Amino acid sequence: MEGKKMDRRIIRTRRMIRDTFTQLMEEKGFEAITVSDLTEKANINRGTFYLHYKDKYDLLEQSEEEIFVELDRIAEEAWNAVNQNYANDVKVEEPLPFVIKLFEFLEENFEFMKVILGPNGNPSFQVRLKGFIKKKMLHKFSDFLNEENMVVPLDYLVAYVSSAHLGVIQCWLESGMDRSPQEMAHILSQTTFWGPAHVAGLKKG
Repeated sequence: MEGKKMDRRIIRTRRMIRDTFTQLMEEKGFEAITVSDLTEKANINRGTFYLHYKDKYDLLEQSEEEIFVELDRIAEEAWNAVNQNYANDVKVEEPLPFVIKLFEFLEENFEFMKVILGPNGNPSFQVRLKGFIKKKMLHKFSDFLNEENMVVPLDYLVAYVSSAHLGVIQCWLESGMDRSPQEMAHILSQTTFWGPAHVAGLKKG
């Protein structure tokens, strides 16, 4: 029982440190943050901080890794529900399962994701997230594509759509999540399936 209580305390402490870290990154940027800033704002001593992290770089790395571990789990669960008949059953009004789960996860971790993907965040995280989207969604989806019918090379298509997804995600976070995860998944699915010209009303039919 005591072990479980301690686990909960550890989780709460780490969450508090990450939340404080997020606030400081938004206020002054990662490079300007010191461990003293973190401990003072979180109202903890330096010893408590060093029980969990080596330094601010370790804190950043672990915080980002926790995000990707959870994203990986979400992606695998979502894609396990997709079978080989998916290509024949595609309905453009129904967003891909991974995209819905992705936006729900972003909503749950809004503060950190907004900062880490914003101007005071970590550019390498953006690169890694784009790569994750390519691997977990588009490369799996490519199993259902008929390359003989494609009018652009697959690698360029993957690059275009993954960059578009990241751009939409950043816009949504910057807006303060002005639409629900389901609405955002629908917007992305419509744009992906129909193309920018069609959804902008420039191309009919």
